[in-house]
Amino acid sequence: SMLMGKLKGIDIRKMGSGNAGSTNAFRTMGATFALGVLFIDVLKGFIAVKFVPYLQLGGIITTNIIEISTLQVACGTGVILGHVFPIYHSLKGGKGLGTMVGVLAVLFPMYLSIGFPIWLLVLIISGYVGLSTIIVGIALPICTHIFYSNGIDSPFGYFSVIISIFLIYTHRSNIHRMIDGNENRFENIMLFRRKY
Repeated sequence: SMLMGKLKGIDIRKMGSGNAGSTNAFRTMGATFALGVLFIDVLKGFIAVKFVPYLQLGGIITTNIIEISTLQVACGTGVILGHVFPIYHSLKGGKGLGTMVGVLAVLFPMYLSIGFPIWLLVLIISGYVGLSTIIVGIALPICTHIFYSNGIDSPFGYFSVIISIFLIYTHRSNIHRMIDGNENRFENIMLFRRKY
């Protein structure tokens, strides 16, 4: 969103909820801007895991030193942390879902076909994007245990547990607002919204 914001001459962190993610981008700048933000977030997660492990560091191919799956998980963890806590933007980034999607597209693409319907279902029932993301995060290690080829006792399995907890952490303000009844809803998409 910072890159998209520079193109528009704005700082998305000074608008709406103050978050740099695609949800706040959608609420404050509209669908086109938000899709651009989401695309960049997903792409950087994908690139970090798909290509970075094969780079040479000091003339040494990194995959000759460490197992590729472990290296990919390390890169995935790093890019998500970098998204949420960007060094060059006062450690104020997004909440990690878009970048996590890019990481999962490489490491566990099957989960996207499970996670997206879950995310959408929770959204149309509750209207809360934050709740949808939290539920998808909680479901990740469960699905990893059931469907992932190497199971939960693997580098990716540990990653899935850590990222699940991390997503809850990054959405802690959403949780407080939902408890207080102050969280913004996408009421137009809700299946069972109130009629006045």
